[in-house]
Amino acid sequence: MNKPHYFLPTWIKPSLETLETDLCIYGATSAGVIAAKTAVGRGLRVVLLQPGLFVGGMSSGGLGCTDFGKEHVIGGAARQFYRDLGAWYGLKEEEWMFEPKAASAVFERYLREAGVKVQTCQFLDRVEKEGARITRIRMLGGLSVRARYFMDATYEGDLLAKAGVGFHVGRESNAVHGETINGVQVRAHHQFTFPVDPYVVEGDPGSGTLPGVRQEEAAPDGSGDQMIQAYNFRMCMTDDPDLRIAWEKPDGYDDAEFELARRWFRHPQQGYNALLHFERDGDVVPPTKFDLLTAKTDAGFRKTDTNNHGPFSSDFIGRNWAWPQADYATREKIFQEHVTYQKGLYWFMANDPSVPENLRRAHRRFGLAGDEFVETGHWPHQLYVREARRMVSDYVLSEQDTQHRRHPEDSVGMGSYQMDSHNCQRFVRDGEVRNEGDVQLQPAGPYAISYRSLVPRKSECENLAVPVCISASHIAFGSVRMEPVFMVLAESATLAISLAAADNAPLQDVPYAKLLPLLREARQVLTLADIVPK
Repeated sequence: MNKPHYFLPTWIKPSLETLETDLCIYGATSAGVIAAKTAVGRGLRVVLLQPGLFVGGMSSGGLGCTDFGKEHVIGGAARQFYRDLGAWYGLKEEEWMFEPKAASAVFERYLREAGVKVQTCQFLDRVEKEGARITRIRMLGGLSVRARYFMDATYEGDLLAKAGVGFHVGRESNAVHGETINGVQVRAHHQFTFPVDPYVVEGDPGSGTLPGVRQEEAAPDGSGDQMIQAYNFRMCMTDDPDLRIAWEKPDGYDDAEFELARRWFRHPQQGYNALLHFERDGDVVPPTKFDLLTAKTDAGFRKTDTNNHGPFSSDFIGRNWAWPQADYATREKIFQEHVTYQKGLYWFMANDPSVPENLRRAHRRFGLAGDEFVETGHWPHQLYVREARRMVSDYVLSEQDTQHRRHPEDSVGMGSYQMDSHNCQRFVRDGEVRNEGDVQLQPAGPYAISYRSLVPRKSECENLAVPVCISASHIAFGSVRMEPVFMVLAESATLAISLAAADNAPLQDVPYAKLLPLLREARQVLTLADIVPK
């Protein structure tokens, strides 16, 4: 394979096999791998299904600059993962800034030592239930899995949806959960700081808007809608000339996609000079965010985790709204559109004469890392699905929790990262382009996450745990949606499953008094009192 894909029909493996197990995990993300490792340690039989070819999700897919908020709230197997990354680099302490290949190596070791063989290219087709219990799931191609308990560890929540569990897509209005920063939000950050014309022919509304710009005015702040925050790929780049692979103009390149950037660059003093994030030998690299990783060559060259930054960058704003509930073929189409856009962005920044020379020179200095993602043309295999479906259960994590206006008594882990939503749309206001949806607000401090946010309503499904697409409002999910937290919640949910399995009981009936000792034994951080400063 010389390019990344989400789904190819040729991946479907015909099978009449039915597997029997205690726990079936759908999604070999970081959460899914930790859940499998934990389950085996608790004596459970495990089947791990992965829609796609690779394990580790975003943690092995380019997100090497870990978003953790307060690292001391990360406990249990998640914290051990970062210690094991440190050991991979020959360090005594944990490592939070790591290469994709390092994360892949650690996850693969976990599965190998646990004796878990991942069933790859397994895409969910249908779910069978008896009452409120899932009895069997069937994959495209025919593979079936019967299990006592199931876990949805995907970023999309496909299993919970097909199981008939309630969910929400998009942004709730502020009124739904008594919040202040949910729904539509037009704010100053990641915003054009001077007028940029949105029309194909500047000054002519009749010519239509440039790609990705909505003609309609945004709804009032705080309004709910079906929009979700933008996706992108987290890029592992390098300036090492022995590893660097130069940017190529992609097939399907559309010059119009970058006209907003071209117009932005006409005003350097007001625009890109305010967004300098990386400098070396006089070269500066906006409008992307370059975080330098641990690995460094003898010559001092580095690798990056390169992310979105500024009003126009690698986020493909507004082009992902269909993803959460799309079929697999449609997701593949959206996936490839994101690949083409982001490849085109880097080629544009490195080559287009409208880009100031110092920026072109800086982008030519970097390229894809030749020793990463070798199976997919050195491009990440995982699209950063920041948000898709979110379960709606008996406890919906919200701004009330992150701001310490509410404290659940059944904590299974803690979050601490800022409430972080990327922009959701571009629109026209007063003849200018505006971005909308970006929110970055700190919580009142580390906050507890309720066990009830990980399990559906009992009437909907008794034997399913959901540690990724948890029950949370849009804005609260913007804080909790971090890889270390997903791993924490996956371990805690698996410990609860081990207790339920002993009595063949619904997950909603697991007594917290029985779960708490297992959480303590696992060294999960559950309350502020558990936080031990480093």
